[in-house]
Amino acid sequence: MALVELKQITRTYQLGETSVQALSDIDLEIEAQRFVAFVGPSGSGKSTLLNLIGCLDRPTAGEVVVHGTRVSGFGPKEAARFRGQHVGFIFQNFNLLPVLTAYENVEYPLVMVQSIPERERRERVTRYLEAVGMADQQNKYPSQLSGGQRQRVAVARALVSDPELVLADEPTANLDHASAFKVIGLMRQMQEEQKTTFIFSTHDTKIMGEAEIIFTLEDGRITSREVLDRGGAA
Repeated sequence: MALVELKQITRTYQLGETSVQALSDIDLEIEAQRFVAFVGPSGSGKSTLLNLIGCLDRPTAGEVVVHGTRVSGFGPKEAARFRGQHVGFIFQNFNLLPVLTAYENVEYPLVMVQSIPERERRERVTRYLEAVGMADQQNKYPSQLSGGQRQRVAVARALVSDPELVLADEPTANLDHASAFKVIGLMRQMQEEQKTTFIFSTHDTKIMGEAEIIFTLEDGRITSREVLDRGGAA
């Protein structure tokens, strides 16, 4: 069974009297433990697709199934609960809380969403900060970190709750070239070691080469699906 299934997905937004179709007739399946990229120009529907998979939005028509659960019919509380249990997020603007240290930012999902004892929280946070190479920076605030360091903290935060699925929306957009490849390499390493499924959006052709499977979007439709040699069977 696929980890993610989208069936005849359409998403339309109403802007005043104008109807804008962000996605149209999307069908796709993504197996577990894959490293998948959504690519295409701005406005092609990449972020909307990630938001639907991550229960941050609902389709106008069609069905979204994640981890065997039909999530497209969830209300806000059900969606929040499901995200906390199964999905991690990495954003292009990092979305770290400025008043919390790196350690506290990584710990935050465990405190707010899951009832996990303090000792276990400490063990998990320490393990993932070490995994992303940020253990020695754990007491610094986001303003004291570089862009690449902040994104590594964001990767640790996305993984600390042991989600089956991590969604990353343009995770390297605000990073320099070297930092971007370090972050993608770190995501790839975590995918291989933790068996986590990563789905990320990007318009950077060099970053695309790190994916196993690439879905290309144009004007809200999937125009191609490519399996790269580095991945396994699709």
